[in-house]
Amino acid sequence: MADTVPLIQPDKGQQATAIHLVNREAFPKWVKQLSSGQRAALVGQKFDGSAYQVGIVPDGDSWFAVGGVANPAALSSWCMAKLAEALPEGTYRRVEGEPGPAMHGWQTGQYVFDRYKKPERPVGARVLLTKEAGRIEAAIAEAEAVRLVRDLVNTPAEDMGPEALEAECEALAKKHSAKLAVTKGDALERDFPMVHAVGRAAARHHAPRLMHLTWGKASDPVLAIVGKGVCFDSGGLDIKPASGMLLMKKDMGGAAHAIALAGLVMGAGLKVRLHLFVPAVENAIAGNAFRPGDILKTRKGLTVEIGNTDAEGRLILGDALQRASEEKPELVVDFATLTGAARVALGPDYPALMTRRDETAQALIDAGKACDDEPWRLPLPDSYREWLSSDVADLNNSATNGFAGASVAGLFLDRFVGEGIDWAHFDTFAWRPTAKPGRPKGGDAYGLRATWHMLRNRFGGA
Repeated sequence: MADTVPLIQPDKGQQATAIHLVNREAFPKWVKQLSSGQRAALVGQKFDGSAYQVGIVPDGDSWFAVGGVANPAALSSWCMAKLAEALPEGTYRRVEGEPGPAMHGWQTGQYVFDRYKKPERPVGARVLLTKEAGRIEAAIAEAEAVRLVRDLVNTPAEDMGPEALEAECEALAKKHSAKLAVTKGDALERDFPMVHAVGRAAARHHAPRLMHLTWGKASDPVLAIVGKGVCFDSGGLDIKPASGMLLMKKDMGGAAHAIALAGLVMGAGLKVRLHLFVPAVENAIAGNAFRPGDILKTRKGLTVEIGNTDAEGRLILGDALQRASEEKPELVVDFATLTGAARVALGPDYPALMTRRDETAQALIDAGKACDDEPWRLPLPDSYREWLSSDVADLNNSATNGFAGASVAGLFLDRFVGEGIDWAHFDTFAWRPTAKPGRPKGGDAYGLRATWHMLRNRFGGA
C-alpha cells in the first residue's frame, strides 16, 4: 500500500479517468449506449458485468474503465478492490455515484508487503476521488489499521519478537501522547507469573514482557483491549510438527489487532479511558521451559495445571485479562489466534466471537455485517467448564476430550475476567490462505473493523 500518497482524495473536479460500475443483469442494456467499437472491446475482454471483472474501453484518444459488481446501488467494501489492483497508476472517479464503503477495498487492494522483496514491476498509486470529503479521514484510518495488522503479522518472528512489539507500542504511545509501562523478563514473575512461565525459555533479546498503554480522561468509561502476543509458537515441550510451525509467526496476530484497534480509538478521540494490554512472549524450548504437569501460579491467585504447553496463549491472556479487570472496565475486548478448533468450525473468513452478554454479541455482529467483517458467535456453555478441571490445581489449561476446543479455551479465559464485566473474545485466524479482491494472501485483520464500528457507535468521538 502506498504510504506517502493518500489513495482516497477529495473530488475537486480534477482530471480523472472515469469508472462505470455495472452488474451482469444490467449490462446488456447498459452496453447499448456504447459505440460498436467500444462494445467490441468489451467482447474481446469477455466482460459481461460479473462481479470483480475489469474492462478497459477506448474513448477517442483516451479510455475509461468498467467494473463488474453485484449491485451498483449497494456497494460492498470489496466491490471496487479488483479495479484498484488491476488498473494502471492514475486518478479515478466513479461516474454514477460515490464509492462509499468501496473506499476501503480500494485502499487495501493496493497493499504490498515489500520489506524483504521488492516487486518486480512496481505500480504507482491508484487514487480514487470522492465528494464525500467527510468520510475520507475515517476511511484512510481504517485501511491504515488493516495495513498495520498485515505488516506486523507478515513480519517473521526474528524481526517481530517481543522487543519489536514493545517498539510498536512505544510508537503508538508517542503518536497519541499516551503513557506506556512495560514489565519484562524476570520482573514478570511476581505480578504476571503465567506470562513469565511461557516466555522464560526464549533468548534474551526475545525476553517476555507485558505492555500496558493508557490514554484518555480518567473520568470517561474504561475500555480495555487485550491482544495475545505469542511472537513465535514452537508448541513448547509439547512441540509442534514442522508443518505446524510454518505459520507461527502469525501467533501474535491478536496483539496486532489490539494495537491497531487502540490506534483507531485514540485517533478518533473516543470518549473512553483506554487501557491496552499486550503480553508478548516466544514459546520456546530450552532447559528452563515450562513443562507438562507443571502447576503455575497466576495473577488472580488461581493455580493452573499444564496439560499441554501448546495451549500457551490462554495462559498469557489470563494474567493480562485479570490485570485489565482490575481497572473496572465497562468493556473488555480481547483478540487472539487461540485455537485451531475455531478454524475447523468456521474456516478462515469468520472470526469466532464469544461474549457474556447477548446484546454485546449482537452489536458486534450487526456492525460486522454493515462493514463486511462479520464475526460468528460461538457459545460459552457452563456445562463444559468441568472439562478444565484438575485433580491437583484449580483448573487445567487443556481439555483432553477434543470437544468444542474454541469454546473451552474461551471458558478458560472467562475465569480471569472479573465478575459482571462485559467481555468479548475474538478467536481470529489473522491469516488469509488465498487471495481475494482487496485481501491478498498473508496476514490480515478479522473482527477488527466490526469491533471498531461497534465501539464508535457505543462510545462516540471526542
